[in-house]
Parts: sequence; C-alpha cells; structure tokens
Amino acid sequence: MSATSPAGESLLRALRYLYRVPMLAWHALVHLPITLALIAAGKGGPVSHAAVRWWARGLLRVFGMRVQGVGTPLPGGTMFVANHVSWVDIMALHSQHMMGFIAKAEIRRWPVVGWISSHGETIYLQRGNAHSLGDVMAEMAQRLRDGRAVAAFPEGGTRDGRELGAFHARIFTAAVDADAPVQPVALCFGEHCEAQSIVAFARGEGFMGNFARLLGEPARPVRVCFLEPILHAEHEGRRGIARLAQVRVEAAMAAA
Repeated sequence: MSATSPAGESLLRALRYLYRVPMLAWHALVHLPITLALIAAGKGGPVSHAAVRWWARGLLRVFGMRVQGVGTPLPGGTMFVANHVSWVDIMALHSQHMMGFIAKAEIRRWPVVGWISSHGETIYLQRGNAHSLGDVMAEMAQRLRDGRAVAAFPEGGTRDGRELGAFHARIFTAAVDADAPVQPVALCFGEHCEAQSIVAFARGEGFMGNFARLLGEPARPVRVCFLEPILHAEHEGRRGIARLAQVRVEAAMAAA
C-alpha cells in the first residue's frame, strides 16, 4: 500500500478531529458525570472500579485506540509494573483492571486525565522529595497488605518510545515489605508495537500538545499484556524482581 501524501494525511487528520472532538466533548460532559456518580455510589467498591474501567475504555475509543487485554491480572494485593510510553498508559491499564498508580504530582492538574487519575486511587509523588517517596512506599505497602492493587512505572519516566529503560529496584520495596506478588505488564501500541514512538511525547511536547496530536492519529490497536507473575520464591530481593520484570516485559514486546 502506498504511503499517504502529506496533503492527504493533513486532510485525514482534519476529518478525524471533525468527529472525535464532539465524541470527546460527549465523553467529558455526559459520561464523566455518570462516572462520578457511580464512583460516589460505589464507595470504592466493585461498582466504582467498573465505572473507572468503563470511562477509561471510552476515552481510548475516542482516540481511535482499540484496547485488547491479553492474559489475566492477578486479583487482590498485587503490584503491577509496566513500560511507560505516555499518559495513555494509565488509561490503558485502568481499562482492564483497577489499580492505584504512583504518578508524578503534576498529573493531578492535567485536564480530564488528572480527574480520573485521582478518582482511580492514584498515589501522587513529589519528584525530588525524598520524604514524599518514603510516604509513597509506605502507602503502597499498606494497600498491598490490605489486598488492594497498586501499579508503578519502574523506568521512572517516559522516553521516546524506541527502547525500554532500566527498571529501578527501589520501586519494588513495597512489594518486598508487603510480601506481595508482582505482575509485569507490557503495553504495546500498534499491531507489532511499532507505534510506541508515535504515542510517546515528542521532544519538547507537553501534555496538551500530545493529547491534541494523538486525537488526530489513525485508529490503532493497543494491547495490555498481563505477563507471568513474579512470586516470592522466584526473586532475591527487589533487585531480582526488577531484573526479572524487565526481562519479561522486553520479551513480550519483542515477541509482538
């Protein structure tokens, strides 16, 4: 198939905006209040969690992202760790399973995404604040002991989408302290993970710029692959967990 000319792509992008902007407005102005009401009624239980999953799936559909879950997320107190591409990662994971994320505190102020993140039990980290990190680790460990799922991006930040960064061991301290399983998750944008760099933040691109650009992108599949969990007998402390989790995510992305 021949590549679309720049003029043709500009026209297609304009057409996508033409129907997706109204879809986004409907999702924000109609579905969002419904989601808020369900979360309030559910009081943090199954109804609240289902509402967050429904809203996240709907937002991905607005962007033309057809999400597919692969594998089974562990129930209860599990730490989920995934590769980090963009703000879309949180929506992709929340579309499949309820989990409280560690996220930078700035996300709290982002339009739409900040709201759903806060109501999705996000644990906010003040970057560069050692006391904040300690508080986050303690909160994560307590949630795991209470049988609640938490999630983190152990690369420590987003990159250009072309390679997987090293998984930092410190983030796994909570799982070790709580004696909880860790389940790696591979996030794959495109049929063969070829769209990672498209979804990722471009150089100098902020949240709103990325949000607007992705709204005009072609439809593409998104796979959320829940991989083999790392149980207590498989690792030697947090460094062993970090290495094994990274290997499993890399292998899943390479297989795609």
